[in-house]
Formats: sequence, C-alpha cells, structure tokens
Amino acid sequence: MKLIVILLISATSLFAQISADDVHTFTLKNRMKILVLENSAIPNANMYLFYKVGSRNEYIGITGISHFFEHMMFNGAKKYGPKQFDRVMEANGGANNAYTSENITAYTNWFPKSALEVIFDLEADRIAHLNFDTVMIESERGVILSERSTGLENNPLEQLWQEIQATAFVAHPYMWPVIGWESDIKNWTKQDLENYFHTYYAPNNCLVVISGDVKLDEVKSLAQKYFEPIPAGPKPRKVHTVEPPQTGERRVFVQREVPSPYLLITYHVPQTGSDDYYTLDLLSSILSQGRSSRLYSSLVEENQLALEVGTYYGDAFDPTLFYFYGVCNDAVKASELEKAILDEVAKLIDEGINENELQKVKNQKLMEFYRTMETISGLSNTIGTYELFFGDYKKLFTAPDDYKKVTVDDIKRVAGEYFTEQNRTVGILNTEEEQ
Repeated sequence: MKLIVILLISATSLFAQISADDVHTFTLKNRMKILVLENSAIPNANMYLFYKVGSRNEYIGITGISHFFEHMMFNGAKKYGPKQFDRVMEANGGANNAYTSENITAYTNWFPKSALEVIFDLEADRIAHLNFDTVMIESERGVILSERSTGLENNPLEQLWQEIQATAFVAHPYMWPVIGWESDIKNWTKQDLENYFHTYYAPNNCLVVISGDVKLDEVKSLAQKYFEPIPAGPKPRKVHTVEPPQTGERRVFVQREVPSPYLLITYHVPQTGSDDYYTLDLLSSILSQGRSSRLYSSLVEENQLALEVGTYYGDAFDPTLFYFYGVCNDAVKASELEKAILDEVAKLIDEGINENELQKVKNQKLMEFYRTMETISGLSNTIGTYELFFGDYKKLFTAPDDYKKVTVDDIKRVAGEYFTEQNRTVGILNTEEEQ
C-alpha cells in the first residue's frame, strides 16, 4: 500500500503541473476547432484529429462505411499519392495510428517538433483531396471483407458480441458492428463514399488536439495556412433515435463448433459524461480489474468455472451497454457460468462493498489515469476525449476528484438500478444448445 501511495503522489505531481488554463483553444473560419497544450519536456509533438463520425452515424445499407475511411485515408490524395502518407511521415521521424468506434474516428501522429509543418501538409492534403480511385476503393473493400471474415473466424467472442448488440438494441444504430454487415460492405457505391466523406470529414466536424514541444503562435499560423482554406461541409445529420427501455430479458444463442462455451451478459446503462459515469467505471474495476477483482478471484481462481472473465464499459455519446463476458472452463456449462456471474452481481447489490475495496480500485483507476497523462499522446487523446464525450476538456482536470467522490452507497445504488433482469440481454455461443 505504501508503494501505491508513493506512486500516486509522484504521478499526481506530474499531472498537477498542468492546468486547464494551459490548454489553448481557437476555431478556424471553417469551424475546425483546435486545442493546443505546450509541453517542452521532450522535443516531440503529437497531433490527434478526431472526426465526430462512427458507426452510429450510419444507416442500413452503408454500415461499416466509417471504418472504411480509416483505411482509405492512408491511400493517397492530390500531393501525396498512394502509400506516401506513411513514407513521408516516417522519413521525417514520425509514426501514426488510427481507430474507429461506434462514436468517432481518430487519427494520431507522433513526430519530432521539426516535422510540424510536414504533418499539417500531410493531413490537409488528405482532408481536402482524398483519392477516390475506383481501383483503390475495390482493393480496400477486399481488405475489409477479409478483415471481417478473419476476425469472426478467429474470435468467437467477436461473433457473439455482434449478435448480442443486434439483440440488445432494437432501434439505435449501436445495433450493428463497427466493421459493418458483409452485404453492405460489398455494395457501397463510389457516390456513397464521396457523400459520406464530404459530410463527415469536413473541417467543421473535426476536433484537432496538439500536445508537446510546440508553440501556440506557430500552430495557429500553420493551421491557418493548411487547414483554414479547406471549406466547411454540410451540417451532419443528427442521430435522434432513442433506444426504448428494455422491458424483459432477451436471450440469443449462436451455434458454432468451440472447445468451451462463450458467454455475454449486457445491461443498458447511461452514456459517458452522465452523472453515473464515474460510478459505473469504478464498478467495472471492482468486478474485473486484476486478479483480486470479484469475478476473477471467484470464478477463475477459487471455483475454476471460467478460463477468462471480465467486464467492459466503453465511451459512448448515447446510452450504451455494460458488458460481462466469460469463457467457460473445461466441462463447465454456460448456464453454470451465467448463474455464477449473476450470483456475484446479486451479492454486490444485496451486500454492497466496503471502503477498503472501493479505495483500492480508486487507487488503481487514478494510477491508470495519471500514467496516461504522462505522455504527449495520452494528453492529446484524453483532452480530446473529454472535449467530445464530456462536452468540455476542462472536466478532465476535475476527474481525479470526481473519482474520489464516489461512495460505497453510489456503487450499490447504481448496480441495483441497472443490473436488473428486465434490463438484461444474455448471449451464449456453443457447439450445441443446452437441453
């Protein structure tokens, strides 16, 4: 415990050196918003571009199109042709990554400060002049179809996850997988792609966060030179569909040849930034973070019912799902693991937790939070995440206190409110259904 306290104090002191006032913000004439954090600890910088588009912005017929652009954005534009984005960046000492979720598509670049203008040039080129060459489109379509089939083939849990989303949601676009349905992937048209890109990859739908050894005046000058001439796009279509309350347990069975059954249990919960967010986040840690967590210690180590068990509560703009997942141990039935997980949930609701257990997960969560803030990439990503999902990057700087405010009564209340039978969807993947 002493070591944890020492590490927390050390990490806290690093975070304490930064305040909300250190983050500078400005908006270009095309309504692209840019946040800048000057940090000269090392001569490197990081740029995140968050496009406010994910699978929730799609509709039946074009599912998976958001993820498609994560691939296409690296396949050439007007100035920098196919594969040149990576080559030019690497030649200038940089690296990059990208991801697509239900809610956003993000691109991140790491680079020495000397390459700042090159990065602006690369990003502006692909925002303004992305290549929609037919041959390239068909090539990437094949890559994504292969990625989809390989992912489902190699990971039974991914297949079950896809099925349970489609069962737990009956109205909201969270019901389909980020990678999309196969038939939609095969049938997007070039016009579909161009319309989607010019709507959602417009400057007015992009948040840029830059951290590291940069100066605000230089960033502003380069942003005005490279980003501001790109015209704003049409206002994106608002996602107005609200998932109706679930009024009874739903169940889905997926038949597939597997050595052991797979299990998913989900409950509808509020979106990121809600009043219950920090309580749900800590509740997830109580249940499944580390070997001493409730699910792991009981179901893996003590009773040996599961080979793997855990929970997941991800960032979301709209009300989402809290997931319990598990893989049964040899000769263990899915019904046995399901009962064991639900017994642990019932125990938590009935008996609650003690202060020591809550303080332990608070320490874990705060250490995780502070470690993230020790890198320029972590700073940019977290600043952007709070601006998008919490509505204001400044709320990042109250997050440690918001975690600390959660009480044992909050944990018990939230578990009891959301982990109910009528709010539950259960999915089982197995060679054959239990009789």
